[in-house]
Amino acid sequence: MPRLLTLLLILGLAAPALAETAPQVTVTPLKGTLYLLQGRGGNVVASVGDDGVLLVDDDFADLAPAYTAALAEVGGEGASPAYVLNTHWHTDHAGGNAFWGERDATIVAHANVRARMSTEQDMKALGRVVPPSPAVALPVVTYGENMGLHFNGMDIDLQHYPAGHTDGDTIVYFGAQNVVHMGDHFFKDRFPFIDLGSGGSVAGYIANVEAVLARIDADTVIVPGHGDIATKEDLERFHWMLVATSSQVTKARAQGQPGGVIVAHGLGPEWSSWGGGFVKEPQWIQTLLASP
Repeated sequence: MPRLLTLLLILGLAAPALAETAPQVTVTPLKGTLYLLQGRGGNVVASVGDDGVLLVDDDFADLAPAYTAALAEVGGEGASPAYVLNTHWHTDHAGGNAFWGERDATIVAHANVRARMSTEQDMKALGRVVPPSPAVALPVVTYGENMGLHFNGMDIDLQHYPAGHTDGDTIVYFGAQNVVHMGDHFFKDRFPFIDLGSGGSVAGYIANVEAVLARIDADTVIVPGHGDIATKEDLERFHWMLVATSSQVTKARAQGQPGGVIVAHGLGPEWSSWGGGFVKEPQWIQTLLASP
């Protein structure tokens, strides 16, 4: 929380409503120089060490001041990222790019992230159009399959996974720390949002999660795009949901059931709790039906 607002609250000079609505970012230590920062959008990982600050994703644009305060908490007054790594282009993960880009952060992402941020994006599934981002918000370092980055004594692997959540997804592996940020390839215990209009697909998404499972171990600390810190067991449960519900809908469609009937019938009680997040069960079924 910004110091001025904190002081006003202590003195009783700020309205209670202001305290309730001021954006908040929680800070949770992970391993070594790594911290989990959680605001309103996608999860953010920060590395704070001798080389400075590095962020993986940066949440919505309006939370930038709250992240500034959170970084000051762990890195000292004025701490600001030298690098921002975007897992994909969505504004709940890359909305803070302009703020940090104006403060000389180097923004890094897959080439498709820059391409999508450079042009208007019609997100029909959400009923909104996202305008092109300003130049200062665009990634200035891009790559194809993968990229290595060495910062704060860590070997960081940025691995592109195609046709999953979007066509520009990166999963970030912090090697020796055995920490992985999965971006929106993982919604812990929730149905995922797969952006079919941005090149995502259910089959690709499932294949990408399988590839991550093959690379990690039982001790890996997993940061999902949304949700609390997770384990390999949590990701295996998520993967089973993806496979089981996809198979269920595919079978119903093969039997000639109309899409409306499949949606109305639902997925059954086993998966009832998974619709508690952003994506409800009907939307997830519609995604399964619409995915190429």
